[in-house]
Amino acid sequence: MFNRPLAINSYPRAILHIDGDAFFASCEQSRDPALRGIPVITGKERGIASSMSYEAKARGVTRGMRLYEIKRLCPDAVILPSDYETYSLLSKRFYDIVRRYTSDVEEYGIDECFADITGLRRPLHMSYPQIAQTIKDAVDRELGFTFSVGLAPNKLIAKVGSKWKKPSGLTSIPAHSIHAYLDKLPVEKLWGVGPQTAAYLNKFGIRTGLDYAIKTESWVRSHLTKPHYEIWQELNGKCVIELNLEEKTSYASIQKVKTFTPPSSDRAFVFSQLSKNIENACLKARRYNLCAKSAIIFLKTQDFQSEGLEITFSRPTTFPSEVIKTIEPLFNQLFDRRKLYRTTGIILQKLATEETRQMDLFGAHLQVEKLSKIFSAVDQMQQKYGKHTLYLGSSFIANKFGAHLGDRGDVATRKQKLLPGETLRKRLAIPMFLGEVN
Repeated sequence: MFNRPLAINSYPRAILHIDGDAFFASCEQSRDPALRGIPVITGKERGIASSMSYEAKARGVTRGMRLYEIKRLCPDAVILPSDYETYSLLSKRFYDIVRRYTSDVEEYGIDECFADITGLRRPLHMSYPQIAQTIKDAVDRELGFTFSVGLAPNKLIAKVGSKWKKPSGLTSIPAHSIHAYLDKLPVEKLWGVGPQTAAYLNKFGIRTGLDYAIKTESWVRSHLTKPHYEIWQELNGKCVIELNLEEKTSYASIQKVKTFTPPSSDRAFVFSQLSKNIENACLKARRYNLCAKSAIIFLKTQDFQSEGLEITFSRPTTFPSEVIKTIEPLFNQLFDRRKLYRTTGIILQKLATEETRQMDLFGAHLQVEKLSKIFSAVDQMQQKYGKHTLYLGSSFIANKFGAHLGDRGDVATRKQKLLPGETLRKRLAIPMFLGEVN
């Protein structure tokens, strides 16, 4: 049927992609069984749907839909604030379950991972599809909601498999069957093919994954970039995109963004939200022993118009007091009292290790040493007592009033009842309650 031979061995490599079904909403349904079977949406604090259960999807709710649209479309929906702490803890539990079967796990996202199970048939006394089913059963059972799994000779086709039968599907795609699946798959649905690339491929009559796969190697090399050549190789059964098994240890940039409601034209409030973002970004930079040579700040209005400015620091820094002092004049240029703002953000750029920081000849090293001691003590306090235990005066309003007022300021269920020794800023790593806590 197809003019390109594939590997004779069904699984020269055996790669799984395991993807949580409606992960955030499913976490909420797992935490509270009374929510199962009814439409559940998270994202109340943002005013838009971040995640929705399959019951909500069946009613037409989509990601990014405004709350008033959801209520009109699905009046019986349960709309909850996002509880990222619980989602992160359940995500870690998910990875730990998969690692019982193989140590080769790539944590690709909070709700998905890749796992290499090549060579485990004999040790586990199971076929590759049986291993995939066993792992799926384990995560479904222990987390209380379903995952979809793809088994294939490489990462890209495993991704195709996990999306094939959602929710709660397991699709095994051996090497000799890859092209049969690609024949039914629009090219824009391929992992790594964005809208621009898809439009470009369409110009050459490439509309399905199979159209892409059967192109000659010389054509692909002459018309496409290296990443898309690697995609072509994986479409033909090769395994060239390896799993990234290393823990994240550095960053090229660090971004912190916060949306608040209701929107505000109060300069002090908006600047305080930006200040808090700056403190969070610098905290993360210090955690990885990084300092920033430049930064971008931006503001977004209620009608989703964004404006930003970039600044280069006189020396690389990781101290929020220095960043805020330098950035405040830029904020004054951007801020317009006639507008309502809903989001502030900062991107720390051109990050380098603190060891590469160069001092000037006029005693700057003394100032850096002083600030290093101060923020080292701040970091220790926050590690012991919780984030934002100590903060700059410019962040006072943001910490006092939070980012969301009114019904969007509802507290996530996990934070409504605290265990002994917990505060809202210092939490125990327990993602859900199994009963009432007195």
